[in-house]
Amino acid sequence: QVQLVESGGGVVQAGGSLRLSCAASGRTFSNYAMAWFRQAPGKERESVAAINRRGSNTDYADSVKGRFTISRDNAKNTVYLHLNSLKPEDTAVYYCAATQRVYGMTRVDNAYDYWGQGTQVTVSS
Repeated sequence: QVQLVESGGGVVQAGGSLRLSCAASGRTFSNYAMAWFRQAPGKERESVAAINRRGSNTDYADSVKGRFTISRDNAKNTVYLHLNSLKPEDTAVYYCAATQRVYGMTRVDNAYDYWGQGTQVTVSS
């Protein structure tokens, strides 16, 4: 199995930027499709972005398209989420997730078997 640890969250003003990192350990990182999800207080978890094993294809939720960028560095066993033009409604705990069960990538959360502990992002207005 793979272990995931997120970092990079924090408090930022609206319009600001953050870069989240998710470091993986355990199995071969490049064997896993990866994704980011988020959960705001009182709301259901929602998908944010996904990336395939090679990093050649990505997919985004409409709410973040054009503002967030997912990327990965397989040599560093790390997936990133760059958050730009942040809005108060982006406030949430952000989780990375890994799966070997899909071909390509998916933003469907029940396709993911491994999850990190989450990192808090708070955007003030």
